Amino acid sequence: MAFLELKNVRIAGMSACVPKSIEYTKDNPYISADYDFEDFIEKTGIHSRRKDESLVTSDMWCAAAEKLICDLGWDKKEIDVIISCTQGPDYIAPCTACISQDRLGLSKECYAAEIPLGCSGWVYGLSYIGSLLSTGCMKKGLLLVGDARTVLPTSDPIVGFAGTATAIEFQEGAEGFKFHFGTDGSGYEAIIIPDGGARNRISAKSLQMEDINGRQLCRLQSRMNGMDVFSFAITTAPKSMKKLAEHFKLNLESIDYCVLHQANMQIDEIIRNKMKFPKEKVPMCLPDFGNTSSASIPLTIVSQLRGKVENKYTKFLCCGFGIGLSWGSLAFDSEGMVLSDLVEI
Repeated sequence: MAFLELKNVRIAGMSACVPKSIEYTKDNPYISADYDFEDFIEKTGIHSRRKDESLVTSDMWCAAAEKLICDLGWDKKEIDVIISCTQGPDYIAPCTACISQDRLGLSKECYAAEIPLGCSGWVYGLSYIGSLLSTGCMKKGLLLVGDARTVLPTSDPIVGFAGTATAIEFQEGAEGFKFHFGTDGSGYEAIIIPDGGARNRISAKSLQMEDINGRQLCRLQSRMNGMDVFSFAITTAPKSMKKLAEHFKLNLESIDYCVLHQANMQIDEIIRNKMKFPKEKVPMCLPDFGNTSSASIPLTIVSQLRGKVENKYTKFLCCGFGIGLSWGSLAFDSEGMVLSDLVEI
């Protein structure tokens, strides 16, 4: 069973960055052509999203990191590690973590690595960076997660752009993080970009448009089997959180906020009801930002909970789930966590 507990680490702060450019659902030409936009909004919960094809992923998470470092008063030379997570890297190679080390002006002795995960990525990323910091050999680190889908312009009306930074530090005696993880690789085709890797190399056929469930996509763009993903999400996410609570003897009634990956409103509402959490305990940023992949959990905390949790002891339960198929649940406590103002570029 993939349970993990890391002690002596804490989240010192979070920040998030999104494009200034707002695309309203009612004005999206793909929705108006293929759907009734009011029905689309009712089912997905997405009223608008942030999108700017001129931005790349590191533009956003580096802007978020600069703001957070300033708000925390951290010395950049003391940041020992950065872990990044994205499925929209600046380049195929090198990894965007290495580029971000230089962009942020961190020490050349900084540990930098990247995880190519999607919607579960923030939870997995915390396990990576938390493991490195929990021994005390490294003291401070940044987890950078997000996506800018700029490899090819996306017609997906659900996807939003965002980049976030989470600051983690070693603190002896801190309660740390409790995790449950899972993977079902047999469902890898449920969300996939078919071409561009070693299995299916780029060819002229890769750029030919195909009709995929009523949408015109090429084989270098992501496509999804919606019903398979829907069934996976509403079944796996609540089971994972309940397993986490049972294994670590957590009282779910004591949880202050349950923060879910912002998949769509129908999925998250079913999960919320299965967990028996009231709406006020399950914040949502989906209406304003869309599905922002690995950035969605920290973006939700920054955009919806700033001013509510910083100065009090708060219990969080989080769950990310999606491409892979992959999922991860996390429980952590916070007190004195810094949440920066939302950065817009």
